[in-house]
Amino acid sequence: MIQEGDHIAAGISGGKDSLTLLYALHGLKRFYPRHFELSAITVNLGFPAFDLTPIRELCGSMEIPYRIVDSDIYQILFDVRKESNPCSLCAKMRKGALNQAAKEMGCNKVAYGHHADDMIETMLLSLIFEGRFHSFSPKIYLDRMDLTVIRPLMFLNESDIVGFQNKYQLPVLKKKCPVDGYTKRQYAKDLVLQLNQEHPGARERMFHAILSGNIPGWPKRMITRR
Repeated sequence: MIQEGDHIAAGISGGKDSLTLLYALHGLKRFYPRHFELSAITVNLGFPAFDLTPIRELCGSMEIPYRIVDSDIYQILFDVRKESNPCSLCAKMRKGALNQAAKEMGCNKVAYGHHADDMIETMLLSLIFEGRFHSFSPKIYLDRMDLTVIRPLMFLNESDIVGFQNKYQLPVLKKKCPVDGYTKRQYAKDLVLQLNQEHPGARERMFHAILSGNIPGWPKRMITRR
């Protein structure tokens, strides 16, 4: 995922996943055999009273260049369009703003904090609502932007990230989205938990199916053992 001379922009939402990603990439620089630069970008969606000071201070302490991209995404979704299921459009708008900022900062790669549970939930959502077996790729080239998206945490469980957050007291920001906890993704998260409780090991088997499923857009060869 990371090559010599890369300049990686870590997308930072303020949640536990993106902050773990930032810590991990910063720590990786110390011993990784290939030199790379690291920057951080937050797309401020415009939620009321959303204070990014803790993230700014964290990046400053690690000497990581940090950029905040202000936007009207919140107002567009909830005040203008009054979206009842805004997640897909929000993601597209947020990623567009993040990619543009990454290009302006001279980055050639963008890193997201998606983990194994995210990949399983995405697969289930695709099966249930789209009728296809799909999940986002660990690495994909965006030819329009000349950017490569990477997901370095793809083999981590969400429970691992929770443990890391607690151990290192990450400055996780409180979620402000009014639909948080009531989305289709939350439904998929609850479904995975239920399936794994009723059929122990189901979660791991679903993840294995993703790795070995020859999903279009994925690298041709994937590691199938964790």
